Amino acid sequence: MKKVLDTVDQRTKLVGENRLELLLFRISSSQLFAINVFKVKEVVNLPPLNTVPGSNPNIYGVANIRGISIPVINLREAIGFSPMPVTEDSKLIITEYNRSVQGFLVGNVENIINMTWSDIMPPPKTAGGDNYLTAITRIEDQGQVRLVSIIDVEKVLAEIIDYDVKLTDGVLDEALATQMLGRKVLIVDDSSTARKQVRDTLSQLGLEIVEASDGLQALQLLQSWADEGRDVANELLMMITDAEMPEMDGYKLTFEVRNDPRMTSLFITLNTSLSGSFNQAMVEKVGCNEFISKFQPDLLVRVVQDRLRTLIG
Repeated sequence: MKKVLDTVDQRTKLVGENRLELLLFRISSSQLFAINVFKVKEVVNLPPLNTVPGSNPNIYGVANIRGISIPVINLREAIGFSPMPVTEDSKLIITEYNRSVQGFLVGNVENIINMTWSDIMPPPKTAGGDNYLTAITRIEDQGQVRLVSIIDVEKVLAEIIDYDVKLTDGVLDEALATQMLGRKVLIVDDSSTARKQVRDTLSQLGLEIVEASDGLQALQLLQSWADEGRDVANELLMMITDAEMPEMDGYKLTFEVRNDPRMTSLFITLNTSLSGSFNQAMVEKVGCNEFISKFQPDLLVRVVQDRLRTLIG
């Protein structure tokens, strides 16, 4: 499996083409789950683990991988099932999210599939707001059509790691306070947890928050405003978008906005948990104005305040 993941640099080319690759794995015998390959550093057999007294119940232990201590999360338990039993098939998926490295204890790792974001669908509304999925898709598996559940890793991590939205003293520019009131920011992210983090951060500025759960939904909203004759770039202080989303990713969304003369000057910030130097190249390629690696509330506020300063002179 590691050899498969060695070509991850080539896979970054899929980003920006509204495509992705998913790593399929099992945490039960009956269901297939997935996460984006680009967030996976490697897959290894489960090594010996050290226990950490007093740690979060979902932290199964700490693994030493080439001299680096990596917390191991029992993914099955973290998303509400009984704990994942350790067997000879148990694997450790080592990932990098939000500038942190962690391992997920899973069962058998199946394979990697190439998809388009248009093949990825939001979870059904009947799943409720407390589910741990950002999306679902369907694949053909051994002659049968199987449902694949894509894990909302950001929600899993937010329940283990304390992401504080409190701002550092001195970050808020009081001189801009009255200018912020009532200005709108569009947040586009398929993770309700990620949207909440950004919303809770920016609400401290008195901003009005508009939300969309995927790129297509956001694009349709902006197009409807433009169809009504509204000046989109004037209507919004900025759009803050994730990279990976069902139906349309953030890169494709930015491309579409930049190629619509009615909204081409909209200020766009990419806010993503994806790591890697390719992000800056992609930002420049599709025309984003700023790039922020999640989750950095101080930096997020600075970007918003800098944008306002350019508008008011």
